[in-house]
Amino acid sequence: MSKLYFRYGAMNSGKSTHLMQVAHNYEERGMNVLIIKSSTDKKGGDKLVSRLGVERTVDLLIKKDENVFEKVSNWIELKSNIHCILVDEVQFLESYQIDQLFEIAIIKDIPVICYGLRTDFQMNGFEGSKRLLLIAHSIEEMKTICNCGNKAILNGRKINGRFVFEGEQIAIDNVDDVEYESLCGDCYIKYKHSEVI
Repeated sequence: MSKLYFRYGAMNSGKSTHLMQVAHNYEERGMNVLIIKSSTDKKGGDKLVSRLGVERTVDLLIKKDENVFEKVSNWIELKSNIHCILVDEVQFLESYQIDQLFEIAIIKDIPVICYGLRTDFQMNGFEGSKRLLLIAHSIEEMKTICNCGNKAILNGRKINGRFVFEGEQIAIDNVDDVEYESLCGDCYIKYKHSEVI
């Protein structure tokens, strides 16, 4: 039986780069991968974009109202068998779409490896991530560090170089005039309760 995997980490923990490496590993062995990204992530359009400068075109962009199980089934019917499904920016998917990824792993016996954020810049969970934390067979943290050198677990949002702690949950870096910084808990609280940035 195949499994549903959730690999999460703060911004800049190498999630997209790792996804592309996994895709390369499968393809190097002559296996087919299907790469999926939420259409909510406008950065790169139909491409995965790594902060290291590596890019790769995705196979399916999933909209909020789309049935992932049907889209994957259609892909297999029209294109080819799939040995692994890789999902980037999974936090933007709806809860029911995560359930469909779970069903793909079980019914179609295809491993589904999801990469994304666990929490937003206000320490709230994303819908897709919350569902994955409940039903994924395997959950793995991808680590990165804060500027202070401690392990980063949170995402700080900056506008014009200043940390902000209010606003819409979704704003895409390098698209919506925001940037993000990986923060440890200590630095997050320090910035949240201080006017000095």
